[in-house]
Amino acid sequence: MQRDSALSRPHNIELSTLPPLGQILVEDGTLTTDQLRQALAAQVRGGQRLLLGEVLIQMGLVDKTVLLQAVAKNRGVEFVMEPAALFEEGAMALIPENMRKEHRVCALFLAGTELVVATADPQNYFVEELIARETGFKVRFVASPDESIDALLSDPTRAAENVNKQAEELVADLFDGTDEADYQLQEKRVEEMMGFDATDDVGPVVKLVNFMICSAAAEGASDIHIEPDEGHLRVRYRIDGVLFHKLSPPYRMHAAISSRVKIMAHMDISERRVPQDGEISVRVKGRAIDLRVSTLPGKFGEKIVMRIIDVSTAKLGLEKLGFRPKMLETFQNVIDQPYGIVLVTGPTGSGKSTTLYSVLGTFDTIANNVSTVEDPVEANLQGVHQAQINPKAGFTFSGALRALLRQDPDIIMVGEIRDGETGQIAVQAALTGHLVLSTLHTNDAPSSITRLQNLGVEPFLVAASLKGVLAQRLVRRICSQCKQEFSPDAQQLKSLGEYAPMCSRLWKGTGCRKCHDTGLSGRLGVYELMVPDEALIDAICANSEPAKIREVLKAGGFSTLWDDGVQKVLEGMTTIEEVYGACRR
Repeated sequence: MQRDSALSRPHNIELSTLPPLGQILVEDGTLTTDQLRQALAAQVRGGQRLLLGEVLIQMGLVDKTVLLQAVAKNRGVEFVMEPAALFEEGAMALIPENMRKEHRVCALFLAGTELVVATADPQNYFVEELIARETGFKVRFVASPDESIDALLSDPTRAAENVNKQAEELVADLFDGTDEADYQLQEKRVEEMMGFDATDDVGPVVKLVNFMICSAAAEGASDIHIEPDEGHLRVRYRIDGVLFHKLSPPYRMHAAISSRVKIMAHMDISERRVPQDGEISVRVKGRAIDLRVSTLPGKFGEKIVMRIIDVSTAKLGLEKLGFRPKMLETFQNVIDQPYGIVLVTGPTGSGKSTTLYSVLGTFDTIANNVSTVEDPVEANLQGVHQAQINPKAGFTFSGALRALLRQDPDIIMVGEIRDGETGQIAVQAALTGHLVLSTLHTNDAPSSITRLQNLGVEPFLVAASLKGVLAQRLVRRICSQCKQEFSPDAQQLKSLGEYAPMCSRLWKGTGCRKCHDTGLSGRLGVYELMVPDEALIDAICANSEPAKIREVLKAGGFSTLWDDGVQKVLEGMTTIEEVYGACRR
């Protein structure tokens, strides 16, 4: 016999005693304030024999699913429309069959010591405690509709197959004409946790996540975005700084995809109400790939972003970063100094970390004690001690740097100078015989002087310690497959200013499959390098204004970001539009 809705059972906490429920329905736009008042009045007329939820359903103001979503939100639990998408067969037996049938609950999966259980009655604290005592696990409820619970209880295998049908069709299309072996991840810890071997036939959700990671790595993507929206789900890759739409899995797969990624990243699979961070380490076709995973709750579910760090390319040689020969020679002389502070500046995503890792790769780590303080550690450097800050535990940049100075260091890399204390310690370390590398968020090299002074570092200390500042941006390269010459028009020549007479012929990409029809593929750096000379040191000590410092640099033949970018345009490496966009930031 079909049971009534779990929301109408006598042991439910009365919804009329929970004012937030009505507020949730009004805030979500499900009810108007007048409709809620009418429902409360009808409940009072009935002697409050009916729960508010029952009244709302009888009046036709909400349906059972919408009401259950509101109840789940009021209780602070996740609502899962299709719990079969998260179901792991071995978990079902953790709850005795008689208890499953009597209370209509279904164990979905085990996350550490926490058992995630689907129920249509998420407010039943008695059943939650009963399951906890019976199983010995901490129980976390997720709310699911009656019909979904019934399907799982009657035939869990068939329910899971029905939910995965769309996923299987999508995966079949993705792998049509390709070798699935090319989209397998090798990661022992994940295989053990998921209970399968690399040779096993894994489910469609696992295959789909593997495909995302492998294909993104193959295309040179820096990030994977998994973004739920109203009724649909999209997957985008960031390639050469630009997002491209790649996949549109069924929306009902979102919970399963999210859970799979969280398992791989060793995150709390049952927590979907707060942001989380995690890491994944895998091998794709023999290449070591690290992923930094971030989740962010949203109106339609969690958005997941995976930052891809290709360990094999994270430590490029300086000669591969796009330096012109003369600037590379000068920069090499700067980092060869036995002491002092060297800064790399630029906005987020301008390649500062890659430059610093490349610099660290030039040092002899056997003869030198090289240490870093980072947030986060983006790649493992052999022979280098790397520390990751943990502000929640009180382990900050300044505290870590202070501790490092007691470790007999020769070379120190500080991920970022964010505050005055870190800046002052870094400068003092540079003045006492250490080479200190770090980053600042400034728009150009000259601004770094003002920034350090604003952080409280005395001008004479800046002048005495600063050995060089490298400002940089990233621009996209012209695609080598579809590159061709063209004659610039009047507007393009005008934008080049004094360089216009040199630009009778330029290059561009016409668009092809390799560059996703953009004409651009891969990236290189655009740089300006400030090395203090006597005139600049005098200007810094005199606490000169930024405009004065730029005058001194210009008189000494300083080459700006724009100058370096235009030279690369003339050499056919990039386009005017790319350089203009980069230097404007």
